[in-house]
Amino acid sequence: MIIYDGIIEKLQSGGGVSVVFREIISRMSDYKYICYDEDSNLSLPTNQITHKARLFERYRDVILTTEEMGIGSVFHSTYYRLPNSSKIPVVTTVHDFTYEKFVKGPAKWLHSWQKKRAIERSNIVICVSNNTAKDLVEYCSIDPKCIRVIHNGVSEAYYPLLDNNRGNSNRVLFVGARGGYKNFGLAIDAVSSIENLELNIVGGGSLTTEELKLLESKLPKRYRWLGRLSDEELNIAYNQSYALLYPSSYEGFGIPVIEAMRAGCPVIASNTSSIPEVAGDAAILVNSLSADSLRDALTQLTSRPRREQLISDGFKQAEKFSWNRCFQETLAVYNELIKRNEK
Repeated sequence: MIIYDGIIEKLQSGGGVSVVFREIISRMSDYKYICYDEDSNLSLPTNQITHKARLFERYRDVILTTEEMGIGSVFHSTYYRLPNSSKIPVVTTVHDFTYEKFVKGPAKWLHSWQKKRAIERSNIVICVSNNTAKDLVEYCSIDPKCIRVIHNGVSEAYYPLLDNNRGNSNRVLFVGARGGYKNFGLAIDAVSSIENLELNIVGGGSLTTEELKLLESKLPKRYRWLGRLSDEELNIAYNQSYALLYPSSYEGFGIPVIEAMRAGCPVIASNTSSIPEVAGDAAILVNSLSADSLRDALTQLTSRPRREQLISDGFKQAEKFSWNRCFQETLAVYNELIKRNEK
């Protein structure tokens, strides 16, 4: 039996980490999912255990019963926590090292302490990309034999629509968080330099006052914030877009890249961190991020042969990633630990 600690639902209402565990848990049969004070969005009610959240719950070990710690059980937290016993094997999934690279002060210290503690006491650590595995070895003391790279998947909700308006679209799509290393400002500058393009913004929370000022000064009447979209709505947005502009300086994986490719939307991204691993040769990857380099990449897509080749290559690249494959590889990790524990 797999014991999932659902603390992530106390930390975020949505996001990449939640997506990963939702996809894995939806395919599991023998598991228990611990949620806190409220019903879970990730699991079936029959598999759910509700715990009362304690003060500073996110930083505390998870209390398990003797039955839950029995032979054949594995503990897997959704966000860097440990069980209150060393008897049960532990799996930890590492998604990225954004805190270590970009955050400063107490928030970074506390996060890094919790992450390292979970990693160093785990029997197996799953990394969502080879690049994240490389970062893991750099930032943490770990035996490489304990690392397994299991790539994220992509939802089947993303696919090309027959009645899309992609060929004539002037909409450039920006998906996800916008702060700091995501280089939202560069995206604004690049789009503003091409007269007929507009910027459509998905997710990442409401636009801040500073972001609105920047957009109004550089893209007046040429931007729209679409808010948080469902998979089905985002698929339509990909299908109706000129391109996905994804100029992030760092990603642990980069799920929007594969979503866009699966929907037939050309991708422009930075040639750094996990992006080349995920995008392969099916995107325009910019080596030196600047408004000019992003503008040049956007201009390339005016060539129909270039555009059609990227779309075709994107379909092939997206086929390399699936949640079924991610689940099967994760299940193999659980079975490996269960067999070890039975000896």
